Amino acid sequence: MSKARKTLERVLRGDADANIKFRDLCSMLKSLDFQERVRGSHHIFTRDAIPEILNLQPKGKNAKPYQVKQVRELILGYGLAEQGGEDDDKGGPKLEQQP
Repeated sequence: MSKARKTLERVLRGDADANIKFRDLCSMLKSLDFQERVRGSHHIFTRDAIPEILNLQPKGKNAKPYQVKQVRELILGYGLAEQGGEDDDKGGPKLEQQP
C-alpha cells in the first residue's frame, strides 16, 4: 500500500486530524491529481472540475486539523475516496479517478 493511500485512509477515518504530516497530506493531494502552487507558507491546491480551492499551511510538521477536515469533506463530497488500487508505471499503487 502506498504512502498516499495510507494517508488518504487516515484522513478519511478522521480520528487523528492533528497528527497528519503536512508533507504527506500534500503528496496525497498531488496523487489525486491536484495541482499545487506555493506562495510563502500557503500551499494552494486546485483540480479541474472542482471549483473549491484548498489553501493549506503547515503547523510545524503537521497539517492544521481544521484543514484536514476541509480536505476530507472535499474528498467525500466529490467522490474522490473511491479512487485507487491500480498500479502506476513505477510498480506502486496510484490513485486514479474511475470513469
